[in-house]
Amino acid sequence: MKGRVVLLDERNGRRVAALIVDGCLDDLLIDAPEDDMTPRPGAIYAVKVDRTIPNLGAAFARIHGETGYLKDARGLKPGDATLAQVTAYAEPGKAPPLARRIALKSRYALLTPGAPGVNVARSIRDGDERARLRAIAEDALDEAGLSGADAGVVLRSAAAEAGPDAVMADVTELAAGLAELDAAGPSLRRPADDAWSTAWREWTDPEPDQVLRSDDEPDLLDHYGVWDEIERLKSARADLKGGAWMSVEPTRAMVSVDVNTGEEFGKGAALKANLAAAAELPRQLRLRGLGGIVTVDFAPASKRERPQIEAALKRALGADPVQTDIAGWTPLGQHQLQRKRERRPLIELLEGL
Repeated sequence: MKGRVVLLDERNGRRVAALIVDGCLDDLLIDAPEDDMTPRPGAIYAVKVDRTIPNLGAAFARIHGETGYLKDARGLKPGDATLAQVTAYAEPGKAPPLARRIALKSRYALLTPGAPGVNVARSIRDGDERARLRAIAEDALDEAGLSGADAGVVLRSAAAEAGPDAVMADVTELAAGLAELDAAGPSLRRPADDAWSTAWREWTDPEPDQVLRSDDEPDLLDHYGVWDEIERLKSARADLKGGAWMSVEPTRAMVSVDVNTGEEFGKGAALKANLAAAAELPRQLRLRGLGGIVTVDFAPASKRERPQIEAALKRALGADPVQTDIAGWTPLGQHQLQRKRERRPLIELLEGL
């Protein structure tokens, strides 16, 4: 089955979204239970400063009954209140990271309060298209009363070739959301998007060929083999092409990845296994919801083969939506990555489904 298919399902009151690319599960989003109060990336809270850390320009702040780490707290003092956005899931045993510079994100645009100006994604290179989008965004800001120093807009890649009404509506909706942030109310001023909304917002490059919902087709995720794939993801083992495999095991300090050639020991077997692992690793980390430090112990490879392996890894990461920085090779011959914790581990989200 060729093409991109988005599946939208709901189990036990929790939304599930799956992206199938050419018959293979490429991405997976699952909502946490409704009573799970874990601060989620993108959520915006009204927080109160507990304690400042002057030498770092940071502070600890109360967020929804727990302590968060506010990275940009210069000028604040204990007792001050401010709006802050969760930037990533907390590492085990640590406070969730927060930022005062917030951003409201939708399918076509990013609204940046306090950071004026209109910018267009660098991936949109056509000059006429960039000018068209900039003009639409400027009009939308004017209509919302946000021109000048109030807020700015970044037009995302998905805005390319989108109709003016769609882009205008997107920016207008974000502006309305910004106005709601200042309203009196509970500490949670804007929740993070759920699985369906995130899928609609992010799975746009390219646009899906089909979007199917469970009320359109019974047993939707079973039909497309999603639950079978989830069962495989419960195991540390991930099979690779050619009979090779790798184990992907999260620990408290890092995600440990070990690449094995399987039963093939001939010349070039290690390189083939390593190239297959490099191509598959971002998908495995994405589906498993793993982030932080990732240490990969590739099958034995000469220094001459390392550039091929790293090139394959960079290509795979180029198509991955989760921000990942390559740290490089360690003195012991392992390869390390730093991956943003913008997802919950899949194994945690499967409880109760």
